[in-house]
Formats: sequence, structure tokens, C-alpha cells
Amino acid sequence: MSVLKVIELLASSAVSWEDASQKAITKASKSLKNIKSVYIKDQSAAVAEGKISEYRVTLKVTFELE
Repeated sequence: MSVLKVIELLASSAVSWEDASQKAITKASKSLKNIKSVYIKDQSAAVAEGKISEYRVTLKVTFELE
């Protein structure tokens, strides 16, 4: 029997929502083993001088406990 845990992560990027998501998973992978899936819960952006200055994502990451 496997047991899964879900945690919520916030990440940002000056490039894109996809880049922000990848940064979150790359960082989480350094301390979490057995990441199984990611759910993009929310996306938002910061605006400065009429342009998007920062892409932000909220992710739910599922991983298997050992």
C-alpha cells in the first residue's frame, strides 16, 4: 500500500507561468523524493508600468511517502 502526501507551493518567474512551475518542481525535487504529479491551482501576475513583471503560480505537489 502506498501513502501519498500533497503540499502547496508558491513560485514566481520573470519569464512565464511554465518557467515558474518548473522552478518550483526543480527546487522541490532537491528535498522531496517520489514526486508523482503537480496540479496548477492558480496563476496570477504582477504588473509594473503596464507590463507583466512577474508570473506567479500556486501548485499542489503530490509525492509518495517512503
